[in-house]
Amino acid sequence: MFFANAQTMKSSFVTKLPQSKNSFYTSNKEPLTQEKFIKLPVTAVHPGGWLKKALELQRDGLTGNLGEISIWLSKTNNAWLNKEGKGEYGWEELPYWLKGYANIGYMLNDQHMISEAKFWIDAVLNNQRDNGDFGPMVEKGEGKRDLWTNMPMLWCLQSYYEYSQDDRVISFMTKYFKWELSIPDDKFLEDYWEKSRGGDNLSSVYWLYNITGDKFLLDLATKIDKNTSDWRQPNNLPNWHNVNIAQCFREPATYAQQSHLPSDMDATYNDYRLIRSIYGQVPGGMWGGDENSRKGYDDPRQAVETCGLVEQMTSDQMLLAQTGDPFWAQNCEDVAFNTFSAAFMPDYKSLRYLTAPNMVLSDSKNHSPGIDNNGPFLMMNPFSSRCCQHNHSAGWVYYAQNSWMATQDNGLAAQLYAEGSVTAKVGNGKEVTIVTSTHYPFDEKIQMTINTASPNAFPLYLRIPEWAEGAMVKVNNRKINTPVKASGYVNLSNNWKQGDVVELVLPMKLALRTWDKNKNSVSVNYGPLTYSLKIDEQYIQKDSKETAIGDSKWQATADPAKWPSFEIHPASAWNYGLIVDKNNLQKSFTVVKKKWPSDNNPFTNTNAPIELKAKGKAIPSWTIDQYGLCAVLPQSPVQISAPATELTLVPMGGARLRISAFPTVAK
Repeated sequence: MFFANAQTMKSSFVTKLPQSKNSFYTSNKEPLTQEKFIKLPVTAVHPGGWLKKALELQRDGLTGNLGEISIWLSKTNNAWLNKEGKGEYGWEELPYWLKGYANIGYMLNDQHMISEAKFWIDAVLNNQRDNGDFGPMVEKGEGKRDLWTNMPMLWCLQSYYEYSQDDRVISFMTKYFKWELSIPDDKFLEDYWEKSRGGDNLSSVYWLYNITGDKFLLDLATKIDKNTSDWRQPNNLPNWHNVNIAQCFREPATYAQQSHLPSDMDATYNDYRLIRSIYGQVPGGMWGGDENSRKGYDDPRQAVETCGLVEQMTSDQMLLAQTGDPFWAQNCEDVAFNTFSAAFMPDYKSLRYLTAPNMVLSDSKNHSPGIDNNGPFLMMNPFSSRCCQHNHSAGWVYYAQNSWMATQDNGLAAQLYAEGSVTAKVGNGKEVTIVTSTHYPFDEKIQMTINTASPNAFPLYLRIPEWAEGAMVKVNNRKINTPVKASGYVNLSNNWKQGDVVELVLPMKLALRTWDKNKNSVSVNYGPLTYSLKIDEQYIQKDSKETAIGDSKWQATADPAKWPSFEIHPASAWNYGLIVDKNNLQKSFTVVKKKWPSDNNPFTNTNAPIELKAKGKAIPSWTIDQYGLCAVLPQSPVQISAPATELTLVPMGGARLRISAFPTVAK
């Protein structure tokens, strides 16, 4: 193919993004600071490959069928269907589920899901009370209306508006926010959950402000920030609940758009560093939270809620748009590829509450106080856990819809690489479609083809991850002259024509991370993927009703035979330390590439497209402890006289049982 548009093609590597304003998509109005990237409508991205497969598995699995299981989604005696907000069933569960369920329907153009979602959306819009309030009427103290559950429902309404342009959403939210502004401060955001999570309310206020420009919304934003828990504390957090941290640490940065204070943005970065410096010396993008992070419990056997994974990925995506810092995209990938995908059975028909980097047994027993939860919190159970059972639905669909973003100079930015397409207005205002072909993150090659009815000049930004030293970009088979560096964006400004092809190569190399604060353990990366010991997994089917967490409830007609739960037991040894030459990783690990799985589901041990071969030694003293958990890591290096043995490492995100933080052993 000849090199088209040679006279107009300009390329550059950028770490600072343009300050202009997008002509086609809603972005911040003054006095809010301009975000660096703009979220596209929910229908702009059409995923393909493994990402589409994950959404289809969710549709056909627990997310798409939760209405026949969860009592909280029952249409009988449901507070979300009652104008007075009265009913036995109604709190966070419905909007938690709906925010993912509806978006999957919009993205896959699944008419059944869209219709079911609209049933609930219409109920919310039609049942707004005269004063502007809506939703379940829950009070936590006299006159103290609990507003937490409304916050995720507002996000559902925002996505519905993107899909439908239904003006009822705008008048509904305007009326509701006027009511919120009228609440006295001593009655506003007083309960634990709503007070922690006011940042979610704040982001919805800014969403509406950018559409209507109503000045009272800025007053409400200040009121929300004032009454939300203080996530600006130096070297401390207002609470250590894992989901609150993942969800709420971004609140100061969100308000920084209005305050213009660098200290507000710094507070969010500081919160991120604080939790990981104490409890996050582990692979997988998260930290040891269980229910709450606890002093002394920082080993990689400590877990995090599936809710926490969804909220961290969401926070990463929002901060990426606001700051333009590619660091947040990289953390989002780390969580998504290495931890989130392992929280489910491969068919997405059940999930577990907690997932840890080192996890060698996933059963229905009580593992407290080894973990900060009393009950069967490690069980793969579709009937169980209420919050994660519903909230997991948004993980992959939010990831997909934020894989591309609009730029302020009327271009597009590829943020989270995946097969599929994006259609958006760019340049001269005409729509273009960019089709991406790739098996990333299991392959380093990414190809993008431009489809446009007529030539259209616009910038195309490609994110270069921090680990991708030596990345290369070609346009129509000719390498660009601009040096491509790690951790930034390549800007390709061109008068693009039909059939133009952009090729990006992100070289994947072996890398070792040493967790010196966690017994000098190590984790192994190949590109964005972290690798775990391959443990043979024995799945034992159980009755979902008998193995559910204590506060779980389900509909009388829910069939545990149709929706079984599973224990996962190790069927091979797992207590190995690695033999590693840190100065020559090629001597320690061999990369083995395999065929792409025919079912497009690479996140299983059987289907893993890439494996690593390694050497290690068994550590007999490292066993399952009295709590039924993988015992705390031994200090590395471990002195062992046993013979070396060959080990197979597989992607961490496909390993439901895993050792991902390894001790090292002396040669």
